[in-house]
Amino acid sequence: MELGKRCMVLIIALTMFFSCIPNKTEAVGEVSAQSAILMEQHSGRVLFEKDAHTKRRIASITKIMTAILAIESGKMDETVTVSSRAVRAEGSSVYLKEGEKIKLRDLVYGLMLRSGNDAAIAIAEYVGGSVEGFVFLMNQKAAEIGMRDTEFANPHGLDDAENHYSTAYDMALLMQYAMQNKEFRKIAGTKVYRAPNPGEKWDRVWRNKNKLLTKLYEYCTGGKTGYTKRAKRTLVTTASKDGLDLIAVTLDAPDDWNDHIAMYEYGFEDYVIAKVDDKRMINKIKDDFYHNKIRVSRDLMYPVTEEEMKQLHVKIQLIKPKKEWKKDERDIPDVVGKAVLYLDDEAVDEVPILYEHSSNAVSNDSIGKLFFFLGVGNDG
Repeated sequence: MELGKRCMVLIIALTMFFSCIPNKTEAVGEVSAQSAILMEQHSGRVLFEKDAHTKRRIASITKIMTAILAIESGKMDETVTVSSRAVRAEGSSVYLKEGEKIKLRDLVYGLMLRSGNDAAIAIAEYVGGSVEGFVFLMNQKAAEIGMRDTEFANPHGLDDAENHYSTAYDMALLMQYAMQNKEFRKIAGTKVYRAPNPGEKWDRVWRNKNKLLTKLYEYCTGGKTGYTKRAKRTLVTTASKDGLDLIAVTLDAPDDWNDHIAMYEYGFEDYVIAKVDDKRMINKIKDDFYHNKIRVSRDLMYPVTEEEMKQLHVKIQLIKPKKEWKKDERDIPDVVGKAVLYLDDEAVDEVPILYEHSSNAVSNDSIGKLFFFLGVGNDG
């Protein structure tokens, strides 16, 4: 009998404890989307999710992939001749004319701001050699990024193929990748763009369809809208406030604008970017051999709640100095260790520790290779 009472007391205590832990769904509020996610841009940490790994139709947010491939092609200043296939594209259009010559850059702006399906076809044919060739590039890039639950069948997102789908999580990964590119960030965050209009006395004026960017949310920095009858409303946006850069994705969301605002307000209210600067890292190193001879390339950073701040700690891993290093400094490698940031027992960020050679500095090439190896992002 006594044991039964003790068990009951324990159950009540645990129930009270867990009821005090904030529920992310309650914190964000009711989200209309069938699938949704909020991700911190640089770390990729997921701050909120709802059915984020279910495969769904994605409509015109497909064009984020089309845009980044066009930018990475290095052909943005080249001239594209618009084909009859591009002009015949259904749905949203920037009203290209067959035979018209237009810069690839202008096509990408038309693609991202006005969701031109004709622009998507023209881009695909020019960059990929054909629409089919471009779709191959889209799926190849998706695999590189880690979009494991995604398949692209066209460059625009129209419902003309069954094997065209993604997930909220995968689309956040794509936006995280694309936002590393300076030109993509500029295009996605442009409110109004003027493009030449051959044969007419006026330029084309394209106003961004992303209402969060243009009037609804002051912290929005970019994004892409989407809609088809089968996919319903889809939306990918980005927002920044107080050093925190976020990505929000919703799929099949009747109230997507408010869904994104609610997720962003939750993220900005509950999370901050914790930083450990180079001095704090270097000061943890007591080995006399490395005194005043090492540096790190950037701060350690990770988004955390106020409570999680107490769980952060840094570990330094260094190569033990070798005897021959004292005789010839050229034997010392450029990278002599790493600093790792932990949240409890989970490694969440790391940076290389670099040795400062007196005779010659670490080459940019070696640092670039190192960043690629560690997965550190940089501008495209």
